[in-house]
Amino acid sequence: MRLADRIAEVSVDDAVRASVSYDQLRAGDDGLYWLETRPEAGGGATVTRWRPDEGAHTVSPESFDITSGVHAYGGGSFAVAEGTLWCVGGDGLYRSRRDGDELELVSHGTFGALTIGDGELLAVRESEQGDELVAVSLTAAPQIRTLASSRGFLGAPRSGPGWLAWTAWSERDMPWDACEVWVASYSPRGVVECPVKLAGGPDESAVEPRWGPDGALYFVSDRTGWWNLYRWDGHQVRPVAPIAGECAAEPWELGYASYDFLDDGRIVVAVQEGPRHRLVVIEREGTVRPVDLPYTSIKPYLAVRGTTGALIGSSPTAAPQVVLVDLADAGRRVEVLARPEHAALDGARVSTPTELRVRVASGREVLALVYPPTGSAADWLAPVIVRAHPGPTASCLLRLDWQAQFFTSRGFAVVDVDYLGSTGYGRAFREALYGRWGLDDVDDCAAVAEHLLSAGRAVPGQVFIRGASAGGYTALHAVAQDGPFAAATAVSAIVDPDRWAETVPRFQRAHAMRLRGGAGRIRAAAVQRPVLLIHGTADEVAVVDDVRELAHELGSLGMSSEVLLLPDVGHYVATSRRAGAALEAELAHYRSVMADAANGHGGYTAASGSR
Repeated sequence: MRLADRIAEVSVDDAVRASVSYDQLRAGDDGLYWLETRPEAGGGATVTRWRPDEGAHTVSPESFDITSGVHAYGGGSFAVAEGTLWCVGGDGLYRSRRDGDELELVSHGTFGALTIGDGELLAVRESEQGDELVAVSLTAAPQIRTLASSRGFLGAPRSGPGWLAWTAWSERDMPWDACEVWVASYSPRGVVECPVKLAGGPDESAVEPRWGPDGALYFVSDRTGWWNLYRWDGHQVRPVAPIAGECAAEPWELGYASYDFLDDGRIVVAVQEGPRHRLVVIEREGTVRPVDLPYTSIKPYLAVRGTTGALIGSSPTAAPQVVLVDLADAGRRVEVLARPEHAALDGARVSTPTELRVRVASGREVLALVYPPTGSAADWLAPVIVRAHPGPTASCLLRLDWQAQFFTSRGFAVVDVDYLGSTGYGRAFREALYGRWGLDDVDDCAAVAEHLLSAGRAVPGQVFIRGASAGGYTALHAVAQDGPFAAATAVSAIVDPDRWAETVPRFQRAHAMRLRGGAGRIRAAAVQRPVLLIHGTADEVAVVDDVRELAHELGSLGMSSEVLLLPDVGHYVATSRRAGAALEAELAHYRSVMADAANGHGGYTAASGSR
């Protein structure tokens, strides 16, 4: 490997401490609020409030993890009304005491999608029997009443003038496949009457309903193949502004806000096109105007105060941060409210990506983001880590990832692949992996790796694949056949789609059913390369038993494999308190394989790598 100069390595502690996550940004009457998760503090989430006169500070107990288990992935975990914080924790729904910093339990259960309606709290409550939309009185002794119920799933309760809107999808569907928007007449402390389906169906995903300041209901639908914004005026539904991009995120969580309303009648929208996000403003006459910002990744949490927008943005040189953008100012003044503060990494050199497009055997084109070794020359040659994102309906994110920089600062190239099934390319691309899981996603990752080998960028015998969750399944199948990969790391991996369909939480069973039918379960006897399995023992999405069984089978066959079980860690290893141990194990895994290759114990060459 040829480096322009000596690069300081990003330490494990630095990489973890800098990986702060900001989520669920929202505006309240007295400021902006968001969730903040710090891995070095154990991975728990707290609520931060920002006010112009006092800055940002934590307003929830730091020992209390604000997290929702609704629909397995949570979302809408808190709301603020009249100075009272309502939030969700391990035991149910809580609110803050007016006479102190403690939280009191209001009701046991699994809650999410918390939002303030007209004088009451609206939420989704889930059980194994189905979902309920509930309203909670904001009184000293809160009362909970049910507004609607379903054997399937409900989300996004939003009250408007005399109306209630929400989303619904069946237990046989995922919300990005078939989701409906419903409306009904409604009065606070009253009942829901005469519900009517407004949009959505078997071939349409309609999400994120919100009442506009004009009294109309807005929502996002992919009826044209892209998630775009629509408006219902009480009589008919019309498109707001056609855009060849995704104006909503794939709805893994409740509480997303991909658009919001400025007080001058305009609408601000976050749009995804491939791995890039951009912010646009839709003028009152429907013209779409881009907003020039230094961010390439925007989370689906927009909040507006007047003509000022708040967002969580990032770029290849800036980690996710909470910012204010003056949308009435032609100069686009940006004010940073919160960003990861870590002195050891201030001014650190980082690897910035280039986009790579590779044509696969079927004629499709796959896009990848290639992060070269930090400080490398233009003609770099390096060990390569190909990363298959989770989901598989997620996508590559064009943002600063300090855990990727951990590897690039040690001479590795990191390559993120938007394989078939990813979001950001329209509905048809997103659906195309159904029944082909473990086949086309593996082919796409392998095609990118083989391109880098043939281009003289990747060191033969030192090309690895790494994936988490669904991406872990992709990584394991990639080394269960002949191909370019010398080893695999599988984090929180799915091992057997059929058994996963039986053990996965209720929300994702339809996903498991639609994905399976491709490559099938990981068979230990088929694995041809060394494998590292990293898994949390408290993972409820992909249970640890399947990984333990695979590790045992690999061991009994004498295959080269290691397993790192992380006690009391759930599905999200990268933001857990054991994230550092996982990074160290992954680095040691690759170095061990590289050392074996250097000693003549195997390796892949471009000439022998045809598939």
